[in-house]
Amino acid sequence: MGNFLAFPIDVLPFIVLVLLIQFTVHEFAHAYAAYKFGDDTAYREGRVTLNPFVHLDILGFILILVAGFGWAKPVPVRSSRFKNPRAMSIIVSLVGPLSNLLLGILSIIIFVILIKTGWIFAGSEGVASAIEVFFTYMIHFSFLLFVFNLIPLPPLDGYRIVSELLPFHTRYKLDQNAHWGTIIFLLLVFIEPLRRYTLTPILLWGQKLSYDILNFFMVLF
Repeated sequence: MGNFLAFPIDVLPFIVLVLLIQFTVHEFAHAYAAYKFGDDTAYREGRVTLNPFVHLDILGFILILVAGFGWAKPVPVRSSRFKNPRAMSIIVSLVGPLSNLLLGILSIIIFVILIKTGWIFAGSEGVASAIEVFFTYMIHFSFLLFVFNLIPLPPLDGYRIVSELLPFHTRYKLDQNAHWGTIIFLLLVFIEPLRRYTLTPILLWGQKLSYDILNFFMVLF
């Protein structure tokens, strides 16, 4: 069975838990920001919640376990209801990746404290190992999703942010051809030679960022 998965079978429970947390917080951040700015679309659909099953897209979740790439259920946003549609749309799009970044930093701080105080070793060796695996993947996926979602290709948040910064006529043309951007994005994800020279270097930078911040807090504490 492990041959059909993108992750080792023995860490799969940790992967599932981490992804549920990451996806839930990310989509909640979008929904909450939109609601506070005056769009109650997501609120009326029950998306302003930390219930992970509300934000779960079954196909997207299965794909990330099998292929290493997937998605949560997108939050519906009607920017026309915002007082300042362009600026507030940027913020609503940005808070999703930022929530992953904050989860990563918080996870690093907690992990470092557990190590420095010795609390991680207070229980059995199995418990210590489980805690280490959980925080390792929690940190990894936090920074991975932060960087990944800022790539300016549809359907990612980075595309929505960049499109709102462009002149209206340019944005209109981009939106008309967004489906081609989505196809390009999928090709970059699933075709190894393309991914190796495009997405992979970006994601490796995100991984390096997590290591640098972890080392910073290790020294700080």
